[in-house]
Amino acid sequence: VFILVIVFTAVTANAQDAEKVNGPEMTFQKTTHDYGTIELNGDGTYNFEFTNTGNEPLILSKPRSSCGCTVPEWPKEPILPGETNKIKVTYNTHKAGPFNKTVTVYSNAKSKSTVLLRIKGKVEAKPAEALPEKKNSAGATPINK
Repeated sequence: VFILVIVFTAVTANAQDAEKVNGPEMTFQKTTHDYGTIELNGDGTYNFEFTNTGNEPLILSKPRSSCGCTVPEWPKEPILPGETNKIKVTYNTHKAGPFNKTVTVYSNAKSKSTVLLRIKGKVEAKPAEALPEKKNSAGATPINK
């Protein structure tokens, strides 16, 4: 029985080692952000947080957005193992309507060197404030006595 336990433990340890990949790994908290409804010319910025879950420095190359209305900012310096950082994505909210945009992130990650980040939502114009209206007083002419 003792020998069986040792053999089982050795096999389990080898299986866990096989799952770990040597090199950098990029793990995002989430890869899609839904803004819901944003006001026209409102704040269209979101930070996608990620961690280097590998055992070597992670290096990002220039992310590419699906259009000029979406601008990514990313860390230029290597992210060390265990460190957390962010990719800031800003959507230009100058035009009303729905949007669904992507930013492709390239890195030296071993298992997945390309990650797609998605932002979506709807930009709406601020509703016009209604002016107070005078109640209709038709038929209520002053009566002289």
